[in-house]
Amino acid sequence: MVNIKINGVPLQVEDGTSIVEAAKKVNIKIPTLCYNPDLPPWAACGLCIVRTAGPGSPRMARACTTACAEGMDVITHDAELIKVRRTVLELILSNHPNDCLQCPRNGSCELQTLSAEFGIRVNPFGRLKNNLPIDDSNPSIVLNPEKCIRCGRCVKVCQDVQNVWALEFLGRGIRGKIASAADVPLGESPCIKCGQCSAHCPVGAIYERDETSVVWDALLDPAKHTVVQFAPAVRVGLAEEFGMEPGYLVTKKLYAALRKLGFKTVFDTNFSADLTIMEEGSELVKRLTEKSKDIPLITSCCPAWVDYMQKYYADFIPNFSTAKSPQQMMGAMIKGYWAKKAGVDPKAVYSVSIMPCTAKKWEAHRDDHMKSAAAGWDVDIVLTTRELARMIKQAGIELMHLPEEEADSPLGPYTGAGTLFGTTGGVMEAAVRSAYFLVTKKELGDVNFKPVRGLAGVKEAEVDLGGAKIKLAVAHQMGNIAEVLGRIRALRAEGKPSPWQFIEVMACRGGCVAGGGQPYGATDAIRLERAAGLYKDDEESKIRCSHQNPEIQMVYKDFLGEPGSHKAHELLHTKYVPLELYTQ
Repeated sequence: MVNIKINGVPLQVEDGTSIVEAAKKVNIKIPTLCYNPDLPPWAACGLCIVRTAGPGSPRMARACTTACAEGMDVITHDAELIKVRRTVLELILSNHPNDCLQCPRNGSCELQTLSAEFGIRVNPFGRLKNNLPIDDSNPSIVLNPEKCIRCGRCVKVCQDVQNVWALEFLGRGIRGKIASAADVPLGESPCIKCGQCSAHCPVGAIYERDETSVVWDALLDPAKHTVVQFAPAVRVGLAEEFGMEPGYLVTKKLYAALRKLGFKTVFDTNFSADLTIMEEGSELVKRLTEKSKDIPLITSCCPAWVDYMQKYYADFIPNFSTAKSPQQMMGAMIKGYWAKKAGVDPKAVYSVSIMPCTAKKWEAHRDDHMKSAAAGWDVDIVLTTRELARMIKQAGIELMHLPEEEADSPLGPYTGAGTLFGTTGGVMEAAVRSAYFLVTKKELGDVNFKPVRGLAGVKEAEVDLGGAKIKLAVAHQMGNIAEVLGRIRALRAEGKPSPWQFIEVMACRGGCVAGGGQPYGATDAIRLERAAGLYKDDEESKIRCSHQNPEIQMVYKDFLGEPGSHKAHELLHTKYVPLELYTQ
């Protein structure tokens, strides 16, 4: 520990703590643009300068990269520091478009907020525009380099956190910009559509492809029967857009809101998460009992991870679960099962999905396996949590004042296991609950499987399935998967088996609760609060294991037959092929 002073207030912090983090402990906010707690600091913007040797000292340092030292006397604000910060903002604004009203980040832009706080009304430096074109070649996210402030957060998260390397700085100085390597369109780059660049961008330089107008048109079309589903993580993120704390559950209010928007039928992706467990769990049990060489089995619910695997780890395709994601299973069941049961023409069904993830937009139209119900795309269009929030606000709906309603049946009721899919370790925990039953034909006593919970980048555990012990691994945040798969590759080279039999992967840190389409500003504290909301939903569920869901049992009895059946494979399973890193 080291002893310092911040604005005269004595403080003891751990050696190595940055000044910007130390200041938070005494409720002092140092302005930043390039800094984000998820990312390694690199002092790009210069807004966080402070004095490190007391009042009046000429010695200034950048608070994000300067560690606290014994006896340090930090001044975070004085007239000169404020003047310097104002000048930095004015310089940034001199090279930034002045179109806030049309910007997708209007109202949530960090540059806009700081400009308001510093009272910037005129810019003494004039305005220099680079006239860079918008890149909308990617199916999930849009890149507007003209709005880039060169803070580097998107590049840092893409390279250092996600290990994708789709984004890079090109050029130098005021003419520099963010783009794909070699300046190829983003849609032809190694991008996996996870959207973490858009989630970390402080301005409107990268944002999700907005398709709300298309959904509004569908809702107004009398020839379309609009059906909607929403993912586990949406229910613990959406309320933040309406002033509530992270993790606040709005499940039943959201059912009501979606009906008020005009959707004719409202289902819950948690149901198809239960369905996924039945298919994926049965696949795991089959591979284990048949001593398949394609072990470990790796989960396939995360489309950004699917894209990453096909590009970077195509040699693991045989290990990938063929089970579709819950979104795609629901889409197939809506058009392939429910529509006929409800007397609705499947071709008249317009299937909308609300997801915390930008990669889901790509997944919905990935290839012809996503047309398994023979009625066009199984999922016609995908909106993010942020897009849904905008639609609810446009419709004048007071979400938090709505009465609670239930989802439609039979593709609505879900178990506690289904809701866990939204957080890292959740798919694994849900799978263990049902895999134990599928192997032993007995119910698991304590269904809480806590070794796979939390934010450790790679979590390992062992579970006893009635005498057969299997080892598990859970990895989240794309950069961590190299540690897991690299170890397996090394063992394979020596002719040795994998140390794990089942692996869960989620591309985003914390899992879907912090997906690229969730409300902005996710930190580890917020990730844990959102996850806590899902664990609360699980604990309060009357049924907590997927195989116990009576609606799931009915669907298999009436339509699918049994997990892994021919009908199940037609609708609920898919195939994967290697992809080139660059498609140009």
